[in-house]
Amino acid sequence: MQQIAVAWLAYRLTNSPLMLGIVGFAGQIPIFLISPFAGVFADRHNRRNMLVATQALSLAQALILSLLVLSGNIRVWQIIVLSCLLGIINAFDMPIRQAFTVEMIEGREDLGNAIALNSSMVNAARLIGPCLAGILIATVGEGPCFLFNAASYIPAILSLSAMKVSLKPARLQPRHILLELKDGLSYAYNFSPIKIILLLLALVSPMAMPYQVLMPVFARDIFRGGAQTLGFLVAMGGVGALAGAIYLAARKTVLGLDRIIPLTAGLFGLSIIAFSFSRVLWVSMLVLLFSGFSMMVQMAASNTLLQTIVDEDKRGRVMSFYTMSFMGMAPFGSLLAGGLASSIGAPNTLLLGGLCCIIGAVIFAAKLPLIREKIHPIYARQGIIPEVAKGIQSAAGFGNLAKD
Repeated sequence: MQQIAVAWLAYRLTNSPLMLGIVGFAGQIPIFLISPFAGVFADRHNRRNMLVATQALSLAQALILSLLVLSGNIRVWQIIVLSCLLGIINAFDMPIRQAFTVEMIEGREDLGNAIALNSSMVNAARLIGPCLAGILIATVGEGPCFLFNAASYIPAILSLSAMKVSLKPARLQPRHILLELKDGLSYAYNFSPIKIILLLLALVSPMAMPYQVLMPVFARDIFRGGAQTLGFLVAMGGVGALAGAIYLAARKTVLGLDRIIPLTAGLFGLSIIAFSFSRVLWVSMLVLLFSGFSMMVQMAASNTLLQTIVDEDKRGRVMSFYTMSFMGMAPFGSLLAGGLASSIGAPNTLLLGGLCCIIGAVIFAAKLPLIREKIHPIYARQGIIPEVAKGIQSAAGFGNLAKD
């Protein structure tokens, strides 16, 4: 609700696509700059306690925003500052939250399902929130959206406090934060599967961001609608993303995720290209189902694969690089979206972004043999490979199994 309301509020006050990009940039650039350091903290300290702190700070940010809007004193510079503040909070919250996932489950084999179920909850909120935001904005304005968001952090904090999790052993001699960050960077760079996954995310994210940042432009200027139209467009993407999360949650193994990643990246590129050409609202809403599905599956599949193959003592740092690649690159996409849309138009901006996503998917697919070679020993140690062999044997016979 808050994301929709912030975008609509900024566009209502300025009528500027460039300002939409600036607001998005302010909320996302801290993730790029700070999240790697947050990953070091995630590897050092109690992750649950840090999450309680980030949720409390997010509550305060939403409350301040709601009071400014409801009092009629909101200005664009305040939106930018508060968006930047939330970006700083999220820069810590997101990598810590990702690394905390493994502490909430007892068996590593459930990791993929846990990540997918978490994504399904997030996208159920993406489905409901924009619709409610559109109705509230159209009837009572943006302020109640921010107020309800502030209230929503209270049960989140209570839920975290009620969790019974196994605390990981503390490090005896933590080193300087820059040295630990350097170790994490070296590990991610030198292990090609992690590096290639992160690079694809870093490409798709800024190219995909125009699709989200410019949605108010499509809703108002192309489809001649209002806040409700914006809410429905974003909600359709949420429906697709929820379907993608359910699809991943139903999978019984992490095998095949390496192949799914480039397929969904390419599908996302095709879908936003189709959206850029569409001028019919119901067609665009249908296309957004595919864009939401493909974007969610690529993101969650990349997350699951990384969490499966990463060394435990570097999990927080690798997940901070995941956050930086997926969300940290988004501010550059926001500026790119605003700047290009002002000069060549919103539809052409999405067209260019879709083409870049397709190119990245093709390059990733070419690297699949290298990725499989590197992760094969890890899957063997975790007992995943025997399950594959059994499936191959039943499908193709013992001869093919021996060959594999």
